[in-house]
Amino acid sequence: MFRFLLLASLAVCLATAPRLAAAQDGGFPVQTTANTRFLMQNGEVVRYENGQTTPLTQNVKLSTGVKINYKNGIVEMPADKINPKGKKITLREGDYVRADGGVVFATPGSAAAAQGKAAAGTPGANSARYDTYVQRGPGFSDPSIQMGLLQKKVELLTQKVQVLSQGRTDMPDTKSIDDQMAQINSQLNSPK
Repeated sequence: MFRFLLLASLAVCLATAPRLAAAQDGGFPVQTTANTRFLMQNGEVVRYENGQTTPLTQNVKLSTGVKINYKNGIVEMPADKINPKGKKITLREGDYVRADGGVVFATPGSAAAAQGKAAAGTPGANSARYDTYVQRGPGFSDPSIQMGLLQKKVELLTQKVQVLSQGRTDMPDTKSIDDQMAQINSQLNSPK
């Protein structure tokens, strides 16, 4: 009888070992679509997709590395150049995390709190109307902004080629073009 109980408890431990390891790592990987949202609702995070909410029973980890604690709404962003230790944000009622890891704040007050600012001085904090505030995960950039920056970079490179191919014997000054390209490169390489 003792051996049976020992073997049964060993089997249970082995069966749950992967779950415990994943829970300590910060959550279980989940499949999402472009319509998936992880919404703070009534003090807990729920999955909202195509008009339906589903209660979560465990912490989740998105493909971008963003981890979401379903009980308390703490969102942990992965480390990047700006935040080498990562960043933690606590969701408030109505805030949600998109499938790409971007956090959308329901009110200016919750956006201010996520940035560590006092909500009292936030414009429109007491108003019923407000703009949508978004905290994106590392490496996110709006494709239209990226395209505009890349087009400007191509224009600058074309200018530099024209200046350098004029057949002059002295070296032409391209410092202003180089400075503009460095600025564009920093905008392209920085997380938004």
